[in-house]
Amino acid sequence: MPAEFDIYGVYVPRLLVLMLLTLLISFFVRRALVWTGAYALVWHRALFDLALYVILLGALSSFTNWYFA
Repeated sequence: MPAEFDIYGVYVPRLLVLMLLTLLISFFVRRALVWTGAYALVWHRALFDLALYVILLGALSSFTNWYFA
């Protein structure tokens, strides 16, 4: 995967693209957690959401490094 994307002459870092994609994925995962009632087991929802985002970002980054290498 390239280190940056060229969008009409503007170079966008790969990490920014991954962060936006992770934000979208995180939205759907959080909606599923609310729907199943899993948040009832979570002590601090904001910290849990941050940790979930970081884990998803790391997983997506690792997957793209492996898939596009």
